[in-house]
Amino acid sequence: MITTVKPLGSTLMERIGNTPLIRLEGLLAHLGEAGQEIQILGKAEWANPGGSVKDRAASAIVSDALKRGVIGNGKGLLDATSGNTGIAYAMLGAALGFPVTLCMPSNVSPERKKYLAAYGAEIVWTSPADGSDGAIRKARAMSAAEPDRYYYADQYSNEENWRAHYRTTAEEIWRQTEGQVTHFVAGLGTSGTFMGTTRRLKELNPAVQCLSMQPDSAFNGLEGLKHMATAIVPKIYDPSLADGNIDMDTEVAYKTARMLGRRHGLLVGISAAAAVAAAVEVAEREAGAGREAVIVTILPDAAEKYMSDRFWQEQD
Repeated sequence: MITTVKPLGSTLMERIGNTPLIRLEGLLAHLGEAGQEIQILGKAEWANPGGSVKDRAASAIVSDALKRGVIGNGKGLLDATSGNTGIAYAMLGAALGFPVTLCMPSNVSPERKKYLAAYGAEIVWTSPADGSDGAIRKARAMSAAEPDRYYYADQYSNEENWRAHYRTTAEEIWRQTEGQVTHFVAGLGTSGTFMGTTRRLKELNPAVQCLSMQPDSAFNGLEGLKHMATAIVPKIYDPSLADGNIDMDTEVAYKTARMLGRRHGLLVGISAAAAVAAAVEVAEREAGAGREAVIVTILPDAAEKYMSDRFWQEQD
């Protein structure tokens, strides 16, 4: 046996994080010379082995659960998800040998369903009308009914969610920008990415402006993001950490996704497109005030899980 070759599970874990930070050029041409003093940088989280930013939180949650012995030996992991965290759990469960059960709205994209089937996760479908909140309620009920069968990971309340970003995402952004980041923009779903990254960036430089982004209404097409005013609010969410919030229109996000693909050769997911649109909004504000800025945003995933959506075919 070749002892220097690592097991698959540990190799997957080691590949999570240290994603590229890419410069999004050409987005601010309409600002003229003022736009030349501003950079928009995107964290390319699709480079994670499971294809999304959720690999970070999922791996931290799984590592903690394994360490405490609450999964394994037949006891599986249970959680509610809109897709990407579930895919990360399913990947890790298959590699590390524990069963994964996921509660999900049945209207998630066909691509997400195929990924989960390929990894062998057990899916409990919930009503599309109830969104991610319906999946949360179902997972809670299943955990309460069979506590010996499931470890309910509860990504919306699990402190390991935001800690993963405190330990990794923020440190990477700081290192990759050589400490020059002035603004951080991220969408709110579980809120873990924003909470953890913001906490650490504020420790490194209290002057960094951290702005959250969320859908502008309860009825929206920004899959994975929450309209906090009308949703079950994650326990890990602390609105006081944000220096401001940007409400995002679904059609603006769709238009931005098409623009990034057609003009820049960059195909990203819907929440990533929304994050770029929010970053452009921040850039326009800073340019209007005559300030320089280095704006970093999170691009949670690429577009392969959304290609069946019809908005790609629309013309602008």
